[in-house]
Amino acid sequence: MAKFILFRVLQFPLILAVIYLLTFALAWWAPGNPFANERKLDPLVEAELKRRFHAETPWGFLTHHGAEVATKFNFGPSMAYPERTVNELIAEALPVSLTLGLFAMMIAVPVGVGIGVMSAVRRGGLIDWVGLSVALVGICVPSFVIASLLLGVAVWFKFPVGGWGTFWHMLLPGLALSLLPMAYITRLTRVSMLDTLGADFVRTARAKGLGRPTVIWKHCLRNAFLPVLSYLGPAAAGTLVGSFVVEKVFTIPGLGQHFVNAVQNRDRTLILGVVIVESILLLTFNLLVDIAYAWVDPRIDVTATGES
Repeated sequence: MAKFILFRVLQFPLILAVIYLLTFALAWWAPGNPFANERKLDPLVEAELKRRFHAETPWGFLTHHGAEVATKFNFGPSMAYPERTVNELIAEALPVSLTLGLFAMMIAVPVGVGIGVMSAVRRGGLIDWVGLSVALVGICVPSFVIASLLLGVAVWFKFPVGGWGTFWHMLLPGLALSLLPMAYITRLTRVSMLDTLGADFVRTARAKGLGRPTVIWKHCLRNAFLPVLSYLGPAAAGTLVGSFVVEKVFTIPGLGQHFVNAVQNRDRTLILGVVIVESILLLTFNLLVDIAYAWVDPRIDVTATGES
């Protein structure tokens, strides 16, 4: 297992380098000027700004900025907010997004698993119908639509709108952010539980006198949870960083709002910083999921090479 973890960690720099280059290409050649967005600059001032950011040529920016990121993990100053560095902006916003994402996952996982299990056990019944309806809505309706509807609820019931700092600021955006992963978890749990409930070991356990709740929640769920665990890696990474649209709708000072502003302002350094941080989280959570396989089901060998 240690060699497997070390091998995966050693892959991180190569994967991040590819992501950095692709993001740089998209950010650099996208239409717009980060130094003259919605305002006309004196050519001398613009030339000085380009010199300061080493942005006279794509190669000059790439060699300087890429070297700073690779050696010091320093993304430099923001092009839209030159008085602030990208590292400072991310350090301030990332805890907010992580807190909101963790809250959303704390809703999505237990509720999604619970509805999925009960839908499988009561297949064809009212709970199954409600579970499938929730999953359908969560998958089909975009998060910004859910966020907009909940924003109307916030105004109607006088919930705080915008800002950060209390549970009530987090409740509605957390619900909006949790609906999509909850829907996928519900469907994955239901399908996997239906397959597991028909397994031989379930009939054996019941024949030995184990109670139905024990068989379902202890034995069946542990085997049925593996597809859900596979999904939790990318879902947790995306949700813990926060939804760009949900944060924008509820005016939450998280990483998502910075990314939206960076795209609007063509702020290349901030775009690169946010993308790399989210990529690191995605790689880390996927690695943790692979490690968790061995704990959930010891029969699975994540280090296997496929050679006999």
